[in-house]
Amino acid sequence: MRTRRLLLGLAGAILLTAATQAQAQSPACKPVIGGNHLLEAGKWQMSINPTLPPQQFVDSKGELQGLNVELAKAMAAKMCVEPVFLRMDFPPMIPGLRAGRFDTINTGLFWTEERSKILFMVPYAQQAISVYTLPDSKLTITSFDDLAGRVVGVESATYQERKSREVNAEMVARGLKPIDFRTFSTASETVAALRAGQLEAGINIDETTNDLAQKKVAKIWLHGLFGTDITFAFRDRDVAQAAAVALNGLRADGTYDRLFDKFGMTRLPAGEFAIRGTGPT
Repeated sequence: MRTRRLLLGLAGAILLTAATQAQAQSPACKPVIGGNHLLEAGKWQMSINPTLPPQQFVDSKGELQGLNVELAKAMAAKMCVEPVFLRMDFPPMIPGLRAGRFDTINTGLFWTEERSKILFMVPYAQQAISVYTLPDSKLTITSFDDLAGRVVGVESATYQERKSREVNAEMVARGLKPIDFRTFSTASETVAALRAGQLEAGINIDETTNDLAQKKVAKIWLHGLFGTDITFAFRDRDVAQAAAVALNGLRADGTYDRLFDKFGMTRLPAGEFAIRGTGPT
């Protein structure tokens, strides 16, 4: 009897060990994207311009922070891929994505119909434009028309530049003086130019301008102008679709709302996350 119990115990231990080894060898998470759809199997490579707090920025330790960073990491966990962030300025992002240098633009790219025909775009939030000056500026701005004839800074190759130039063209057509736009690569460069007396006002997205105002380096005059959707942009439809599914999962489990509350950004209205537009044809 004693020998039989010993043998049964040994058999149980062997079975338990085998099951534990099998469980350890089985992947806990299987990538939902085939390796041929990503530039490197199992890695989701994203360009990011970390100069727009609270969307994306670099902290005092040199680490990437912000809504777009944490949201992408949560999406990557759902898709079972490793998030890889490639820091770069915004202007080369769209050409770089189309040339296949990375998988996704993660920088809050504004949705436009033109862009939706050359990229696969998945809206995930909303943004609008603010107009600001230095806190001690004597300039009074009550409408966009008040910028007529003024020297105004804006980040180059962005939605806020394109939209501001569109509105400026309408102003000129009504007989107002044109805005003298000066373009910069980052919000920090724009503020530096303001402080140096090279500009009279600046234009940027609401969230970045809110951050400047909280740091007491800017005074906001106009807020919530020309609101539109912002997106993750992809070169591959399957990756874009997987990202949309991940976003829907994050909204369902509460992660999406928690992150937007944490960073004080504007959610996309309720509904399914999905590719918007035809994408490349």
